Amino acid sequence: MTTLDNRPNTALLVVDVQNGVVDEGYERDAVVANIAGLVGRARREGVPVVWVQHSDDELVRGSEEWRIVGELDRDDDEPLVEKSYGDSFEDTDLEKVLAERGVGRLVVVGAETDACIRSTLHGAIVRGYDATLVGDAHTTVDKTAWGGLAPELVIAHTNRYWRFQTAPGRKGGTVKTGDVDFSG
Repeated sequence: MTTLDNRPNTALLVVDVQNGVVDEGYERDAVVANIAGLVGRARREGVPVVWVQHSDDELVRGSEEWRIVGELDRDDDEPLVEKSYGDSFEDTDLEKVLAERGVGRLVVVGAETDACIRSTLHGAIVRGYDATLVGDAHTTVDKTAWGGLAPELVIAHTNRYWRFQTAPGRKGGTVKTGDVDFSG
């Protein structure tokens, strides 16, 4: 249903699954395992896997915290998009990477739910993509000490509201790992 012409393909977008981002993430091991399973499935089905890696003053490029978690291996032929803003499209070559692969639909996984995941989902739908969130393959850390909600509530709320997200000619949606359909 994407509004992007001649973009029938789907990609798995793996956002910020880096040591310093997910090490204290809610249900970290289960989330990373779900992401690993989806990466494997996407590869077997010939679906592009696009990796996004964040850097900033607190997540320094090249540091151990900046590296993608050890349980996930990016293939050399899979694109890596480096970013420094929450929205993975903002000031990056993500749009070019997706256009080259004819992608109009994204399946989104990663971290953090209440920051880069939400920003990227909204960035995608505004730019004409369909964007499906995998509800059990994203995480966030506990920010209750700063007045935030408990991480399980942040994740549940995001899953709920994104399930019903639509825009003219575009749709969001939330599915579980086992229900991901890369064919559309």
